[in-house]
Amino acid sequence: MKTKSLIALLMISTLPVRAAVPEAKPEDVGMGRERLMRIHETMQRQMDANQIAGAVTLVARKGKVAHVEAHGIFDLESKKPMTKNAVFRIWSMSKPVAAVAVLMLMEEGKIRLNDPVSKFVPEMRGMKVAVAQERPTGAPGIPAYYSIPATREITVQDLLTHVSGLGSGLASGGEVVKQVRKGGEKLSDVVPRFGATNLDFQPGSRWTYSALAGFDTLGRVVEVASGQSFDQFLKTRLFEPLGMKDTAFHPGEQGWGKVATAYHRSEGAMTKTADPNWLASTSYFSGAGGLLSTAEDYLQFAEMLLEGGKLNGKRYLSPKTVELMASVFVPDTMPGRQPGRGFGLSVQVTSDPVAAGQRVSKGSYGWDGAYGTHFWIDPVEKVVGIMLIQTDNPNRQIDRDFENAVMQAIVE
Repeated sequence: MKTKSLIALLMISTLPVRAAVPEAKPEDVGMGRERLMRIHETMQRQMDANQIAGAVTLVARKGKVAHVEAHGIFDLESKKPMTKNAVFRIWSMSKPVAAVAVLMLMEEGKIRLNDPVSKFVPEMRGMKVAVAQERPTGAPGIPAYYSIPATREITVQDLLTHVSGLGSGLASGGEVVKQVRKGGEKLSDVVPRFGATNLDFQPGSRWTYSALAGFDTLGRVVEVASGQSFDQFLKTRLFEPLGMKDTAFHPGEQGWGKVATAYHRSEGAMTKTADPNWLASTSYFSGAGGLLSTAEDYLQFAEMLLEGGKLNGKRYLSPKTVELMASVFVPDTMPGRQPGRGFGLSVQVTSDPVAAGQRVSKGSYGWDGAYGTHFWIDPVEKVVGIMLIQTDNPNRQIDRDFENAVMQAIVE
């Protein structure tokens, strides 16, 4: 009898922790119920203008969900309505997740921010920088390039902050595209090939977004430093403990029915995106944009950051590490940045809300996805805002409109 009880106890203790953030009445967390309805009005205007087919929005404040709503249509052809638990391709909202994996290993002493990437990917030692050759005035076409040695090696911090020059422009981006993965290839197959490409600028000299190569490389860094595949590291260290049951790099063949249909917006019309699942893979785990998730799942991740690296009694990062992640590593004065918008470790940091034209508190941070997804964390107001849509040519003004609708609902 004692043996059976012990086995049962061990089975319970190894089950994933369900760490759902609780719901609350808006007034209990200082938000106006009627004012929160303006979020739907904001989404409805976008749907009426054929900017989006549908959306899921979620707002949490002071550790509790004050608003979660499904808007519009999940699939236009079948007219299936959007659902709160719909799965979305979150694309570059994958990057903060990858960054947390790096920071967890940094805390364990297995990665340093100033480590050269070649420590983990030897093929990236001695990379070169592309320099455009001058063309005659008015000459058409993409400029030709010659290469010069990089003044220093690219570092883990360079990749986290988009100042590496890897896959960040015409020269490097064009070469990275040629290294596209073939069926069944892994990060360990593809990322070393990035070492044969040229960087777009000298490391640390400017900020230019690395859409894919930079954070895919960080996924490989995690694999080498941890001894686990990138997907297993995220699954065992983040997704299962946080209760992110619908977050993965591939939903499984039976899971695509839960994934919202992706659309392309053009000239006021919405058409299905031709190949929206090209990053989904069971072998190549793109930390740059491969994850699928739900609003509720992503809230667990964002709330953990808001609460200083801890959620429901389990600690994932120290408060000082979360503070570091949301610090301004790249000021808005660096070439490539916009006024009031600094950049931290994988996240944009609002250093001056007025200059940035954003209705969020100073020090708020977050990021977007190519299909129109958006999230931010406001440490001052203790707010997490999440908006998930699936339009591959989004009008990014909707991000600011959503932020406005949330912030005006704070009444105390």
